[in-house]
Amino acid sequence: MSEDDRSAHLLRLGLSKCESVAYLAMLDTGPTTVPALARRLDQAPLDTERALARLSRLGLVASHGPDGSGIAPIEPSIGLGHLANARTAELQQAHLVAMDAYRTFRRQVHPQAVDHLVEVVTGPQIVERIMQVEDAAATEVLRFDTPPWHTGGTPNPIEIRNLERGVAYRIVYSKSAVENGDYYACNIRPCIAAGEQARVLQSLPVKLGVFDQQLAIVSMAFGDAEVNDSMLLVHPSSLLRALTGLFETSWRSAYPLHFGERVPPALRPIQRRILELLGSGVTDETIAELLGISRRTLSRQLEQLNLAADATTRFQLALYAARKGWI
Repeated sequence: MSEDDRSAHLLRLGLSKCESVAYLAMLDTGPTTVPALARRLDQAPLDTERALARLSRLGLVASHGPDGSGIAPIEPSIGLGHLANARTAELQQAHLVAMDAYRTFRRQVHPQAVDHLVEVVTGPQIVERIMQVEDAAATEVLRFDTPPWHTGGTPNPIEIRNLERGVAYRIVYSKSAVENGDYYACNIRPCIAAGEQARVLQSLPVKLGVFDQQLAIVSMAFGDAEVNDSMLLVHPSSLLRALTGLFETSWRSAYPLHFGERVPPALRPIQRRILELLGSGVTDETIAELLGISRRTLSRQLEQLNLAADATTRFQLALYAARKGWI
């Protein structure tokens, strides 16, 4: 890391340019004196003294030498921790001020008593807001996923990044979403592979996303989309709790779209995916299309699965998978 890069990081913690340069210079030279450091930095001794005085108060430098006339850098964890905590407190205060200012703005524009609970977003702003909200998720995202998609049914790199940094995703897909071959290939499968927990229902009442239990996005499902191209942002309220409850009820009744960790390694990847899709309720023709295989290949794989499970029907095959803890 270059000297400029290190100085820039110290500036973000709240040190001045003069203070950061002085501290980094002492890390290179070791114990020194005020006049020597001022000459090295090409500064007036008074400016250097002021910088060192604050560095001393922050716990980053200390007096050095028998008579205490020198100055030396010291182990910075306590001082830097103090600076980091101060910046965190400032950011939290800025967040509160911004939220308060926005609530004031909303009251002026829409003076209803509940204006802060539900926000209406329309037109081209919808995609931008969806991406902003999801990118800010910190712990968990719950979603009803059904067409049509505001984002056009394209891949979702934000979800992949969030999964990589530990954000949990639980998604309930509609059957129509799974049946869409392009969406299944570019969105559903990659997200499941990245760690998404996925289930499926025949249909979903609305398009819904709940983020960190603090904000919900609600928009129209397939049948209503043509008459209302809009989206609601629901802030903490009884409505948000009701929407979260609706998701949890649907999650419990939905069918898993992927298996757990107890699936035997002897089960071939294509057979795993066939079993996953069987649970979604899509037709054999759709399964073959989604997997890029022929109907004959699908029938042969199903025969092998039935033989391994000693089953003669799909119902018996499902019971066998459930008893073995695959799903």
